[in-house]
Amino acid sequence: MPVQPIPSGYENPIPSLSVDGASEAIAFYTKAFGARERARMDGPEGKIAHAELEIGGSVVMLADPFPQSSCRPPKELGGTSVTVFMYVEDVDAAVERAVGAGATVTMAVDDMFWGDRWGKITDPFGHEWELATRKEDLTPEEMQKRGEEAMASMG
Repeated sequence: MPVQPIPSGYENPIPSLSVDGASEAIAFYTKAFGARERARMDGPEGKIAHAELEIGGSVVMLADPFPQSSCRPPKELGGTSVTVFMYVEDVDAAVERAVGAGATVTMAVDDMFWGDRWGKITDPFGHEWELATRKEDLTPEEMQKRGEEAMASMG
C-alpha cells in the first residue's frame, strides 16, 4: 500500500504549542477540555519532546521548549501571538471547567453579534483559548449589519 502524503487524522491545520511544563499541560488539557493523549515522546531531563492530544475531533501537538527550537512558550515571550479557537457544546460549562482546572478568564462569556456565545481564557501556561457555542445561524448580510452596529456602539 502506498504511503499517504497526508496521514489519516491529520487532515486539518494542527496547532503545536510550546509549553514550559508539558506534562502538567497535558494534565490540565485533559481536565479542562477532556483531551485524550494520542502520543508522547520523552526528551532529556524528564521533558516532553513531542506529544499529541485529541480534543474534540482535532489534534493539538505540544512540547517543552528546547534551546534549538525557535518556538518559545508565552510566559517566556511575555505574551502569545496565537489563540486557539474551539467550539464546545456548552461554553459556560466549558469555561467553568477550565477555570476549575486552573485557567483565568480573559474575556467573560457573553452573547456575540456573530451568533455565538463566546469567551476567552488563558491557560496556566500562557496560551489563550477562545471557546464558543453557536446559538444562531446568520446570513453574511445579517452578520455584516450586526457587526457594523456593534462597532458603532463602541464609539
